[in-house]
Amino acid sequence: MDSTQLATITDADVLRGIVLEQLAAIAEREQSIAQFTTEIARRDHTIAWKSAEIERLTAEIARLRRVQFAARSEKMDPDQRALFDETMAADLAAVETQLQALQAPDPASPAATPAPASRPAPRRAPLPAELPRVETRHEPASCACAECGAALVLIGEHVSEKLDCKPLEFFVRRAVYPQYACRACATVTAVPVAPAIIDRGIAAPGLLAQVAVSKYLDHLPLYRQEAIYARSGMTLGRTTLAEWIGRIGVALQPLVDALRRELLTRPVLHADETPVAQLDPGRGQTKRAYLFAFAAGEDDAGASPIILFDYCASRSGQHAQRFLGDWRGRLMVDDFSGYKALFCTGITELGCWAHARRKYYDLHQASGSPVAQEALNRVAALYRVEAAAKDLAAEDRKAYRQEHAAPLLHAMKVWLDDLRPMVPGASGTAKAIDYTLRRWSALTRYLEDGRDPIGRVEMWRGGVRFGISVAASFDRRCLTVRTLTPFPHPAHRTGRADFPHPALFQCIKPSHSTGWRAAARGVSVPKCRTGTGRSIGDSPFPSCRVCASTRSANVALCSR
Repeated sequence: MDSTQLATITDADVLRGIVLEQLAAIAEREQSIAQFTTEIARRDHTIAWKSAEIERLTAEIARLRRVQFAARSEKMDPDQRALFDETMAADLAAVETQLQALQAPDPASPAATPAPASRPAPRRAPLPAELPRVETRHEPASCACAECGAALVLIGEHVSEKLDCKPLEFFVRRAVYPQYACRACATVTAVPVAPAIIDRGIAAPGLLAQVAVSKYLDHLPLYRQEAIYARSGMTLGRTTLAEWIGRIGVALQPLVDALRRELLTRPVLHADETPVAQLDPGRGQTKRAYLFAFAAGEDDAGASPIILFDYCASRSGQHAQRFLGDWRGRLMVDDFSGYKALFCTGITELGCWAHARRKYYDLHQASGSPVAQEALNRVAALYRVEAAAKDLAAEDRKAYRQEHAAPLLHAMKVWLDDLRPMVPGASGTAKAIDYTLRRWSALTRYLEDGRDPIGRVEMWRGGVRFGISVAASFDRRCLTVRTLTPFPHPAHRTGRADFPHPALFQCIKPSHSTGWRAAARGVSVPKCRTGTGRSIGDSPFPSCRVCASTRSANVALCSR
């Protein structure tokens, strides 16, 4: 091998070494790039997850703040707005009265200030003609003319009618049952004594109805009623009033049973549950109980709406199964798992668009999400279809829904399916979409029958959110349903959380023990001091094993 060949081999080895070094450097750079790419992807994923989590937590915080501080519904309660109207009207009337007094001309002043131009008087509805009139005639002191002494002649009358009232008036209803005897056969004849709500009690049915309606309809706790009756000259202790409430509840039990039988004849029902804080005397604090609400709305046949509350110690779905029994129909519920077992027994599930819409509404209120706004617009379009078909018969309503609502639902389903892969999985938007898609078959089932509603009955939501109870009027031997009223009422309106007496749901047997009122299960409930908000007189309410707490103001029934 000569020197030329040796130099060529040496140069090739050097070049090969340089190439290998460069390839190794390139491989190292590629490995570093791959590591950097993996790290960047991991960080992007972490950032996306954190962003979604921040969005979810922000939405949850905003929702909780709105639940705690904001209005309890999306629309202001007309009753609440009336409070401001009443205050404004009272203030305006007071100011106008003061202005009139200041602007009234002084009779002693020769140059009185002219009154300003009066504005048109508001139109006032005439007083009802059926109201009794108490007439007072104001005759002159003399029938002779004060100027010439001649006799006065009636030429007309100025009549002024003003609405008046008198305080609560008590009277004694005295029932007399004469007894007659036959001298020939010594037979005694008398009319049987009519049954009473409270045997050997002093309260007539009208007074019992007054106490119950004042407590549950007018939101007057018994200690306030005690003061009202005392001003009218009748002393009725709170303990006595509390006992009357318990007896009234037991007397109303047949009416509640009849309403339950009527409720279970309806083909479509709504079910919801709400927590209530119940005193737990053994632990000296409260525990969570539940009121299950079962409702039937007004149907095409004109049947009246009904709502019954069922007190339950827990949220178990067995309580709903027990209440419904052998009923097999179409049940509108939310996504609570306790109702799932019912749909394996022949009951058809209906989804509630009000609950589905609530997810997007909360999201929009928290973050102003355009996706949530679009979803709200689409749901609003569905409700506009329902409003247009409200007065149609069931078959015509079904056909109208198939023509107008079905295309909207199909377009919404396509939109949600296309949108879901682009939304982070832990965000509030994803949860709202997942809820809608998971419940889609139940939410669209109302298209199959014109009798099915699109959403839950709004009857238990207090105006916009209110519940229905039965206010009964005792008329001698019968009980008559008089009205459907907001019930139960929250503690922040009454100072105590009053819900229907448990005797309306189940048989309760109160007992007495050394001045204490014991529960039906034998748990002694100690006396509470007046003014704690937990007692009515010397005993907690109700006078049985169920006690209402006043520590929570959010006890009204609601979808949340």
